[in-house]
Amino acid sequence: MGIALVAALSLAAGKEKTSDSEKSSTDAAFIKKAANGGMTEVELGKIAADKGQKQDVKDFGQRMVTDHGKANDNLKTVASKMNVEVPDKVNAKHQAMIDKFSKMSGESFDTAYVKAMVSDHKKDIAEFEKAQNEVKNEDLKKFISDTIPVMKEHLEMVQKLEAAK
Repeated sequence: MGIALVAALSLAAGKEKTSDSEKSSTDAAFIKKAANGGMTEVELGKIAADKGQKQDVKDFGQRMVTDHGKANDNLKTVASKMNVEVPDKVNAKHQAMIDKFSKMSGESFDTAYVKAMVSDHKKDIAEFEKAQNEVKNEDLKKFISDTIPVMKEHLEMVQKLEAAK
């Protein structure tokens, strides 16, 4: 009976370790995804601030550079505490989007950028809200809860731009 108990405890301890590594991989995956999205928002914001036709689009782009730049720095701090490496450049999918927008200008840029920002912010808010319930690290949870209201504010701003067309 003693051996069975030791075996059961060892098995339970093993399962606990597995779930801890699953938790940390969930956290790490979220960090990488958030970093890619954040860096993309900054790059697209720079393009919008430069190439936007309407001043509102330029101003919104600059706001993305400022706010997402700050969020990216906060995410790097959290990731560093967790010993999770943050990518230093966007992945191929996000780079293709940046390249596409960098070739556009004028009214077509404004329209496409605003539409993309509405879609991206809706998707990102949903992903952050889902992650808020899945990630385990408290610093990462705080980062998420601090970032969601800012993204919701961005969504409201860009929806007003979209409606003003």
